Amino acid sequence: MIEAAEAKHIHPYLTSHIPGIGGVIKESPEDFQVIEVPSYLPCGSGEHCYLTIEKSGITTLEAIHRVAVSLKVPERDIGYAGMKDAVGITRQVISVQWVTPEKALSLEVDGVKVLAAERHSNKLKVGHLKGNHFRVVIRDVSNMASQLVPRILEILATRGVPNYFGYQRYGAQGNSHKIGAAMLRRDWRECVDQLIGDPGAVRDEEWSAAICSYQQGELSEALRLFPHHCRSEREVLRRLVARPEEYEKAFSVVHPRLKKLYLSATQSFLFDQAVARRIDHIDSLMTGDLACKHINGACFLVEDATLEQGRAVTFEISASGPMFGCKMKNPEGAVLELEHHILEQAELVQSLFDMSGGLRMEGERRPLRVPPEDLSWSASGDIVTVEFTLPKGSYATSLLREITKTF
Repeated sequence: MIEAAEAKHIHPYLTSHIPGIGGVIKESPEDFQVIEVPSYLPCGSGEHCYLTIEKSGITTLEAIHRVAVSLKVPERDIGYAGMKDAVGITRQVISVQWVTPEKALSLEVDGVKVLAAERHSNKLKVGHLKGNHFRVVIRDVSNMASQLVPRILEILATRGVPNYFGYQRYGAQGNSHKIGAAMLRRDWRECVDQLIGDPGAVRDEEWSAAICSYQQGELSEALRLFPHHCRSEREVLRRLVARPEEYEKAFSVVHPRLKKLYLSATQSFLFDQAVARRIDHIDSLMTGDLACKHINGACFLVEDATLEQGRAVTFEISASGPMFGCKMKNPEGAVLELEHHILEQAELVQSLFDMSGGLRMEGERRPLRVPPEDLSWSASGDIVTVEFTLPKGSYATSLLREITKTF
């Protein structure tokens, strides 16, 4: 796992000149509540049923699995707009084909409540949402919280929230992006080494011992010690035990969905570096930028930053950063040089993202900051409650970390 000090280095704060309030988040499910903000409402007719569900303690995919089992329908027939993690209480919409609202409302599913059901004409697809509204309780905060929180929120409301993906995208050992980068370089030995991981990054003693055994070349012992829930690691080790040194073939057994996640983590990590390098001027445009329109995500080349800066001040547009890929549109001038330097440090070039086997990464642009909406807060003793809305694809942790300064 990425340590707090390392995370701060990778993701510097926009409000670094203001102390954080500390505190603890997610002590109970009620402390972290998320409500999806839909792009549109169901029309009331059609073959698809839109279910507003409330889940607690499970991921979106697990909720879909349980609903599918209860309704006796294939999971692929259930649509969703966005992924929500297991921590907290979340409300979101899913769609199920050929199910009546009456049947949906009668469902009894462990960890899932159906709050509403209405017909619509099309299946819900990923991205069909405006954003998410968050209500977060921070406990055990400092006695200066009431003075610090409004100062921090005023800056975020004025200058924007840094649009970091953050450490949660880097996997349990904080190195998913390194696996993806090794894949892009076609360095299969490094892919396997990173997949097996670092003994210091796991707390389980047997798991740590398994990684040490691998590093010492004791493959059979590593396989024996590896926890059974580490399916990919165990499958790779089985291949290596049978055919040592054949790292490419060994890594080929990793599920394509996981490989895609590793590559996405690399994109996220590199994007975060672009945010970090421009954090002190995140609300300013540079000539050569590809500016992103917040209303629709469209990008255009900034030929004169001075002429366009007023639109950035009003949050109509923001500078964008790279989600690197083989077809991503590039900025110009100093901005292009900065992004090339980020790639060079990772020992990558854009053409490497043109991978085969369904793993091709085309790339896109992403705003370096996002405007928070519906910002409010309250304090009671050593507890602070914050509410806010962020656009789709942005993470609550990017705002919360500015307040707490603990991650």
